[in-house]
Amino acid sequence: MSNPANKSFPVTWDQFHRDSRALAWRLAALGPFDAVVAIARGGLVPAAIVARELNIRIVESVAVKSYDHQSKGDVRVLKPISAEILAMAKNGKKVLLVDDLVDTGATARAVRDMLPGAHFATVYAKPMGREMVDTFITEVSQDTWIFFPWDLDVTYVAPISGATD
Repeated sequence: MSNPANKSFPVTWDQFHRDSRALAWRLAALGPFDAVVAIARGGLVPAAIVARELNIRIVESVAVKSYDHQSKGDVRVLKPISAEILAMAKNGKKVLLVDDLVDTGATARAVRDMLPGAHFATVYAKPMGREMVDTFITEVSQDTWIFFPWDLDVTYVAPISGATD
């Protein structure tokens, strides 16, 4: 039997692309958006897909660090949102924040504080951070670790039951 504290959810490039396009479909009804801000690094790929699908030409990033491999730490802003995007939001333009995942909500809270009126969208959401997100595609349990395609390599995986024959 699997250890519930070690649940993993591997996501392939194909699945991530489909889920990011599904996010764009949901957001299309809420737009148009004037700019998108990707939360680097995980939000860069879905933000690019959403920007393409919704024809958003102004794409910005904010760099926030709250993870060190698999351990969670304090949120640190490594690159703030540009003054141009902040001015757009202040002047009533619709800004979209995009990330791959909301986990505990710590990163989302920090970015929302920077851009409080933005629409926040993630591909995946965990229960602790879900309230911070306006739109998402798939919810996974809090004890699940999502392995994104940029973190994976093709390799053998033991069966869930532990049996090898």
